[in-house]
Amino acid sequence: MNKNRIIKVTSTAAAAAVVSALSAKTVIDVKNNSFCPVCTIKKLSKKLSTPKTSDIKYENNAALTPPMGWSSWNLFATQINENLIKEIALAVEKSGLKDAGYKYINIDDCWQASHRDKNGRLMYDRKSFPGGIRALSDFMNEHGLKLGIYSSNGTLTCEDYPGSLGHERIDAETFAEWGIEFFKYDFCHNKPYNSSSPKIAFVEISDKNGQIIKSLAPKELSLQGSARVAEDPDTCNNPSGSYLAGLDNDNGNAFFSFFAPYSGEYVLTMTVLKETGKDRFLMVKTGNDEYHVISFASKSKVNGCRKLQISINAEKGENSILLYNPVVSRSSSAMCQYKLMGQELIRANDLINNGKRPIVYSICEWGLNRPYKWGKAAGNLWRTTPDIKPNWLSVMAIYEHNVKLWKYSSPGSWNDPDMLEVGNGKLTIEENKSHFSLWCMMNAPLILGNDIRCFLDSDGKVDENNQILPILKNKKLISINQDALGVQARRIKAGLIDLLAKPLEDGRAAVCVFNKTSSDQEYTLSINDLSDCSFLNLQKKDDYHIVDAWDETENDDNILKCSVPSHGVKVFIIS
Repeated sequence: MNKNRIIKVTSTAAAAAVVSALSAKTVIDVKNNSFCPVCTIKKLSKKLSTPKTSDIKYENNAALTPPMGWSSWNLFATQINENLIKEIALAVEKSGLKDAGYKYINIDDCWQASHRDKNGRLMYDRKSFPGGIRALSDFMNEHGLKLGIYSSNGTLTCEDYPGSLGHERIDAETFAEWGIEFFKYDFCHNKPYNSSSPKIAFVEISDKNGQIIKSLAPKELSLQGSARVAEDPDTCNNPSGSYLAGLDNDNGNAFFSFFAPYSGEYVLTMTVLKETGKDRFLMVKTGNDEYHVISFASKSKVNGCRKLQISINAEKGENSILLYNPVVSRSSSAMCQYKLMGQELIRANDLINNGKRPIVYSICEWGLNRPYKWGKAAGNLWRTTPDIKPNWLSVMAIYEHNVKLWKYSSPGSWNDPDMLEVGNGKLTIEENKSHFSLWCMMNAPLILGNDIRCFLDSDGKVDENNQILPILKNKKLISINQDALGVQARRIKAGLIDLLAKPLEDGRAAVCVFNKTSSDQEYTLSINDLSDCSFLNLQKKDDYHIVDAWDETENDDNILKCSVPSHGVKVFIIS
């Protein structure tokens, strides 16, 4: 069996560069075997940079406003089953939450069987989900809802079920066949791509009939950066006596061209040196397609070489092939891997559903690799923080981090400070209102994590005395979150009382006064001062129309005065 894992991803992206900070290593000038200070500085600078995505954006025509729904994890964790998910869905419908905009019912970890089937496909737990995932998806659609599912960008999920790393294409196709419309991709058991590339002794292009079109020794490739030809007469018994090296750490690349007599599939074969110790990674780019190639470490070097072989697409005429390795850190590896799954989700939807059932793609790597720097090129939303907890300190800590990331948010690309804990734990009513308001102002996805069934009485009717449901159904707050401009609020004043402002459609603005103190506070603001904030596009007037988003009172004035309870907020829509 071939030990090399070959994965293809279609992308309009140019070769991505990358990374987050890592410690510098001494760089030696290979040719002169001497210390190279300039090389060291360049390498450190590269490692301290962030992934370069230019203006690339993930385009799947989904999540143009922050997605709204419910997830199983915060409350039920591992204890989920088909009947529970259906009960929640029906409660979302009967409570009015569906009509308020909450559409996605997301199954988190533990829906899977412990192993894949004989064809390598994921299977669902037949005891907990006897009807199957496709049937559950159809159930959701019948009730005007959409089903979401979970996996991890690792060998296993967080609860040690089969992960999707190395199975991106087949899993994306499985989800598309099941009718999935939201996909959360976690980061447990991740295995980063290596920044080292295989050493290439020979390259060959052949057609679908095995006819060789072009054969190239390393000396016949065009090289850039640190890419170089190393002479070794014993290389795989190759007459050229050389191999291509120096593609590591995004420092060099090699390319060549070939003439394709037809448009379609060709075979790229690379003869590479066997190497022990660690797996090697290589990116192959031709046209708008990128291919991820992993050469697994050998247990022995008997025979010296092995073949890596992949199918590539080419257009009739002249084609160029680029060989490189963009990985310089775990951050750049994460970006490459998340981009791969995202493009496979688009491909699967196009192939199976004719592009009519886009899958919202939620990147969940906990903010470790600064996904807000590269997330818009990879998916629709990205977690900016570790997991939220149902307590005030957790809500506050996440808010303090996420509120600073406003410039990375835009329609179809959202900062995700994690699911809502409204209704969970020991949050007070004011803290629940603040939590919800801040998430709405920050354009966060509104994914509920509480027991929706509690909103209904035993007769199935809405419990009119429940204090949490009106918070989650507040139409004005939801309209702020779902505003088509898709601009995240900025914190324009920080302290014991924060002031957040957010532009809305039609020249309106949303303003949130957030009291962090343990006592009630009076607050006064001149709205004319807000109109001086150019990002708000709020036209200066003698009087403004002010709507209180919580108590729904309205008045006309140019001064905003309010009393804000401890740990509470006041939110206004101004026009």
